[in-house]
Amino acid sequence: MAKIHGALTEEARKTTGQALQAAIVDLIDLTLLGKQAHWNVIGRNFRSIHLQLDELVAAARRHTDVLAERAVAIGVTPDGRSGRVAEDTRLPQLDPGYVQDDKVVAFAVEALSGAVERFQEHIRATEDADPVTQDLLIAASQDLEQQHWMFQAMS
Repeated sequence: MAKIHGALTEEARKTTGQALQAAIVDLIDLTLLGKQAHWNVIGRNFRSIHLQLDELVAAARRHTDVLAERAVAIGVTPDGRSGRVAEDTRLPQLDPGYVQDDKVVAFAVEALSGAVERFQEHIRATEDADPVTQDLLIAASQDLEQQHWMFQAMS
């Protein structure tokens, strides 16, 4: 079986791989939770929140793919299986069923706040280990921070 090797040292690959895997888990769960909220949001502000959740999901999906492909490029196999995401997620979880619009906004603010904080940790962790990955994490963080701001402005 062929194995992919990137140009990083083993220590840099380990540090970077851990940051990428944690970021991928956050992004996959943001995608899942965003769609769950998108399907079940109700209330006066349904339409604007429904559409904003689509933007959040699109950004999370885009960055998930970029970060997972970066992991493979450096010789790390990303794990986006549902069991791994469920086991490793650090995001709050939505209750099943319909969710009132104000609760969806509060949930999104909380989830994005934690994700942004963790992305800042990943950015710091990869500064010396892999500046290329750091740049990708910064780009993802920028979009997450924008989404965080948009949901905060709705509250």
